[in-house]
Amino acid sequence: METVRAFVRRYPVLTFFALAFGVSWVAWTPYVLGNTGLNVEPDFQLPTGVAGQLAGMLPGAYLGPLGAAFIVTSLVEGRAGLRQWAKRLVRWRVGRRWYIAILLLVPASIVLATLPVPGALTGLAMPGWQVAAAFLPLLILQIVTTAAAEEPGWRDFALPRLQERFGPLLGTSILGVLWGCWHLPLFLTEWGGTDKSWTHPVLFVLSCVPLSIVMTWIFNRTGQSLPIVMFFHATINTTYSLAWAEIFPKLDGGDANLVNLIGATAASMLLLVVTGGRLGLRTEHAEPVRQNAPAL
Repeated sequence: METVRAFVRRYPVLTFFALAFGVSWVAWTPYVLGNTGLNVEPDFQLPTGVAGQLAGMLPGAYLGPLGAAFIVTSLVEGRAGLRQWAKRLVRWRVGRRWYIAILLLVPASIVLATLPVPGALTGLAMPGWQVAAAFLPLLILQIVTTAAAEEPGWRDFALPRLQERFGPLLGTSILGVLWGCWHLPLFLTEWGGTDKSWTHPVLFVLSCVPLSIVMTWIFNRTGQSLPIVMFFHATINTTYSLAWAEIFPKLDGGDANLVNLIGATAASMLLLVVTGGRLGLRTEHAEPVRQNAPAL
């Protein structure tokens, strides 16, 4: 046990990613092999649609990055580290302008980024009142499921350490690639859509890098607030899963990955120019990572 603890203390970030990937991918095995995935194991039966996706994805999502962050923080930093980690989890008072801006700009940016995609203007439609009525409930569901499962690990645990070791741009890029790759088994399931083209996961992973740059800027500019990052993540997911499909009925999930890459790249390039690559990180205001070992 002491050998394991010593290894974790020496390589906390490496251990975090190994646990996050390993636990999630093992927990997703029934989802991948079952009827809504590769359908090679008849004993693994899940309902189709949103209920099946939640049942298949969420156990691995919660146990992976969230569980890994808790375990590694406990072993490396003890109660003091857990308090610091938890403090960012509840730092929601960042000014209402952040929430309003995200709620308005994210859907608008996604729509604008979709317009250049071939076929986007075919069948273009205004969403009905049902979309507006369902947006807030689905947004709340996305916050307490996907965003709450992922962001305490990626942005609360890993990002501060990667920024400290590699700087905001390179650290964020490393996180973005790994964050995207963590999702790869899901492309073998209903979550990844009916078209299993290899371009979909490639575009998805590529888009996670510029999207992470935007999220890092939000995280840094709000004093490392995790709730606002979760709100941003959930607003993106809600817009794509609810409003985007209504506005652009001729497009599919593969097109959504391309749109995400276009929009996130444009926003990240603007932020890199405006911030000089610092992405809002102020060293004198950054909270130190409590550890006596190398960041990786």
